Amino acid sequence: MISIRHERESDAAAIFAVTEAAFADHPHSEGTEPYIVDKLREDGHLLLSLVAEDDGAEDDGQVVGHVAFSAAFLSDGSEDWMTLGPISVAPDRHGEGIGRAMIEESARLLREQGKKGIVLLGDPALYGRFGFKQHTPMELEGPLAKYLQVLSFGADIPAAKVTFAPAFSLVRVKKDSPF
Repeated sequence: MISIRHERESDAAAIFAVTEAAFADHPHSEGTEPYIVDKLREDGHLLLSLVAEDDGAEDDGQVVGHVAFSAAFLSDGSEDWMTLGPISVAPDRHGEGIGRAMIEESARLLREQGKKGIVLLGDPALYGRFGFKQHTPMELEGPLAKYLQVLSFGADIPAAKVTFAPAFSLVRVKKDSPF
């Protein structure tokens, strides 16, 4: 059984390991995601950090997933928009609904906190299942702009350029990637 909970200080090494494993053979990534999470934490920008923990007898307490949230910075000054990412699930646990559970729980918590919505860069086929939309008034500059997606919690989506926390400057995309 999987439970979703807030990150604890003692989870940092397990989060690094699960994130590293999740992106080790990723077709688009150069594997910088665990360092992004660490940098978000170090800079005080990791505003919501949830782990999926296996409560089964064999793996009791093992971190098998992680999702990070930081502020999204909008050119019009709009606040309370969050950036989802990175999100990681242990490779041997794919297909169990862990990623879905983390996204749904984090969205619930962010709504409760009065946040306006979530932005992310990712596969539209995957995140569209959660209600994320492409081609909104929100924009991103650069080659990854077409992967920008937004999930509003009922707020109007501002016509603004979005930027991410400085930790995302560590992102490295493989040269042959379509991203």
